[in-house]
Amino acid sequence: MSLSAVLPAAGSSPTPTPSESPTAVTVPSLQDAQESATNAAGWVEENWSTWLAIGLRVLLILVIAAILRVVVRRAITKLIDRMNRTVQAVDGTALGGLLVNVERRRQRSQAIGSVLRSVASFLILGTAALMILGTFQINLAPLLASAGVAGVAIGFGARNLVTDFLSGVFMILEDQYGVGDQIDAGVASGEVIEVGLRVTKLRGDNGEIWYVRNGEVKRIGNLSQGWATAGVDVTVKASEDLDRVKATLVEVAEKMNKEEPWNEFLWSPIEVLGLDSVLIDSMVVRVSAKTMPGKSLTVERELRWRIKRAFDAADIRIVGGATVPPEEDPALDPTAAVAAPSVYANTASPQSAAASPLTPLTPPGAAK
Repeated sequence: MSLSAVLPAAGSSPTPTPSESPTAVTVPSLQDAQESATNAAGWVEENWSTWLAIGLRVLLILVIAAILRVVVRRAITKLIDRMNRTVQAVDGTALGGLLVNVERRRQRSQAIGSVLRSVASFLILGTAALMILGTFQINLAPLLASAGVAGVAIGFGARNLVTDFLSGVFMILEDQYGVGDQIDAGVASGEVIEVGLRVTKLRGDNGEIWYVRNGEVKRIGNLSQGWATAGVDVTVKASEDLDRVKATLVEVAEKMNKEEPWNEFLWSPIEVLGLDSVLIDSMVVRVSAKTMPGKSLTVERELRWRIKRAFDAADIRIVGGATVPPEEDPALDPTAAVAAPSVYANTASPQSAAASPLTPLTPPGAAK
């Protein structure tokens, strides 16, 4: 093989240089960048009206929701203020003024307003959020179905919690009781020290604290609303002079009505209602009066004290307890001191023969 044949063959294959790499990097040209920018500008030009409409729609929904929320909250606030102003229309007398607890009514109004404002905000903002999602053409059917199923599951699992919450809301709205009231809730009784939407806290007579779920309360007896009644039953002998008994009670009542602090506790004069019952050897006279809420027991104790002292001074005997029929005098019965006849007094009776000693038998062959 000649050298001239080898050189052309070697020259036909290029020799790689150190600057060249096995994989070539493609650098975008100016023309490619210009084409990409043109495409992006065309897409924006074609869809800008759609995005602008969506943005304006979302902005309009947010503005309407914000304005509606402010209007509803202000309306709720005015409604609460109007409820507070109706206190002045209860009664123009001093009794009507005492019936109203300003601080308690303020707390109740704040609680009601807070609940109503929270519910209104939740409904308005939740509706606005769903409308915004619908604006972006998001299918809300699966979301609403999932929320419905979850709501049903939570409702069944926490039905007691929902019941307690709704009962607490209606208790506050209807002003069934408040802090400081003396109530009987059926399951517990005592002074209300805290009112919540789920639990009411009571302090019992012995200092214990009761936590009562609002959903378990079936009835409420409020001893601190309106007025209370102090009633005292005076039992005297049937032989007492009724006019003298009534005059003594009236004197006690008039004197107590004028003294402090009883004239503040008493919201009506003490009245002698008359005979409540008549028994064989006694009769009951009823004395009653309207008092400040929570002061009936105090007035009753003081009234009993004064009646007892007045009756002792007037030599009127107070009796009590169940009527017992008079016993017969044993001295008037001639057979009371005679013992009952005994069967052993008769020697021929079987009981006497059975109790007599046995006669010893004589052995055979004994001397007679």
